[in-house]
Amino acid sequence: MPAIKVPPGALQPALDLFEVGIELMRQNLRRRHPDATAEDIVRRLHQWLHERPGATLGDCPGRALDLGTRT
Repeated sequence: MPAIKVPPGALQPALDLFEVGIELMRQNLRRRHPDATAEDIVRRLHQWLHERPGATLGDCPGRALDLGTRT
């Protein structure tokens, strides 16, 4: 399989949006848990990132793929 050439800076918008999403979720968690410590918010944020409630099979409709079996 030939290597995919990505123009320099092409992924930066996606990375920026990821950071914005993280910050939005952090603010959401602060609103949901106003008495939580900063450490608790970080723990909840990490938990959300790893578990992704509502998106266990991904963020879009369709059938799940096992990426480990693709060649």
